[in-house]
Formats: sequence, structure tokens, C-alpha cells
Amino acid sequence: MLNLAQSLPLPFLASSNSKPKARNAFDLTPPMRAIVGLAATAMSLAVAYAVTRGLLGIAPDHAATRHLAVVIHVATVIPAIPLGGFLLLAPKGTPMHKQLGKFWVALMVTTALSAIFIKTSGSFSFIHIFIPMTLWASYKLIATARRGDMKGHKKEILSLYLGALMIPGIVSMALPGRLMNVWLFG
Repeated sequence: MLNLAQSLPLPFLASSNSKPKARNAFDLTPPMRAIVGLAATAMSLAVAYAVTRGLLGIAPDHAATRHLAVVIHVATVIPAIPLGGFLLLAPKGTPMHKQLGKFWVALMVTTALSAIFIKTSGSFSFIHIFIPMTLWASYKLIATARRGDMKGHKKEILSLYLGALMIPGIVSMALPGRLMNVWLFG
């Protein structure tokens, strides 16, 4: 009989009787795995709830949904949340990890570039500081991966995921009047 844990490379399906593998430079510590898992799950659920409310018309209408930059921004950031969490928790170095990682970076870069065209009252806000941070971290994580510097790659991907994705996500949900705040609490 086929063992599901052997057929799917998902860390949470690994059987308890499997031999522990040696840690490599990218393995996350158990506390960091818990932080990433909790952040990915909580943010994914909150965004799914907010978007469902917005699309079903349960939440109040928001003018931002009529702006192409906002639509692109939301459409690229939503899948980046669970995908980034999955990539951080799943086995590294596999062909699937590499392909999904490239797709995730493309989502993050598109999210950041679209944010350039989103302005509050015609000007940039403090949250726009995450645009250059995202672009720089995206470049660095690609460069470190190509060099084989997995310790540097880990640092960049964690800063990009937790710093440039989770923090602005929390801010967008917490600030009254922002799309995610209105859809989540309105």
C-alpha cells in the first residue's frame, strides 16, 4: 500500500517512525516553524474571510476595488501568503520547491510594483516603505540561492515573508478605511 507521507513531500504528513534527517543550512528551527506556520495560517484565514465577505457583498463596497493597481495588488498578494508559508515549511531543493519559489518571487515583485500606483489621498503612505524592501529582498534571495548560500537565502526569505508580507498585511487589516480592514470588519 502506498504511504501518503512518502508520495507527498509535505512536512506535516511525515510519519513519526521515519528516521530524522540531518539539518541543513535552510532548515527552520522548531520555534521558527511554529511562527511561520501560525503566521501563514492566521493570515491566510483572515484574508480568505475578508475576500469572501467582499466578493459576496456582505462587507461594504470599497472604492479601491475599482482601481486596477489595487486589483492586481490584491490578486497577487493573496496567493503569496499561503504559498510562501508552504515553501518555508516544505522540503527544500526539490524541483517543485524551485519552480514554486520562482512563482512566489514573481508574485511578490508584482505585488510590490503594483503598490507604487496605489496612493492614499494622492501621495505615498508609510506602508510604501515595503516596496523597496520587497524588491531588494527578492533580488537578494535569488542571488543567494544562485550562489548556493542557503544560510543567506534563508535570512532573505524569512525577512521577505515575515517582514515584507506579514507586517503590511497586518497593517492593512488594522488601519480603518483600508480595503482589507473594511472587508474584514465592515
